[in-house]
Amino acid sequence: MATVAYWMIAAGIVGGLAAASFGWIDWLAIPDNTGAKSVGFWHGVENVIVLLLFAASWFLRHDLPDQPDLLAFVLSFGGAGLALVTGWLGGELVDRLGVGVDDGAHLDATTSLSKRSARSGRSVKQA
Repeated sequence: MATVAYWMIAAGIVGGLAAASFGWIDWLAIPDNTGAKSVGFWHGVENVIVLLLFAASWFLRHDLPDQPDLLAFVLSFGGAGLALVTGWLGGELVDRLGVGVDDGAHLDATTSLSKRSARSGRSVKQA
């Protein structure tokens, strides 16, 4: 399984690099000073970190792919954990804000990151 993981990490890095080009194109098309631009920025930055973590893990496994050391595991699990966060941010962009989906998207709509109610636009009081 360690050898399979080695090659899956390599495939994921290639796929992540390919996806980054389309994400960059979408991000450049978002108007400045919108909530979507900020969410997209952090989504991209954190995905670069994910790619770097997995690339480092892959590199550490290069000599003995079937016997990864502890650091290789830590880097790959860290990358997987951060990928959960960036996936959530990507969901915010696509599902709530319509980035890359709808030309008439409201790029300053409320997100789960804001403290505003989606219904009223007013601040939500903390309980």
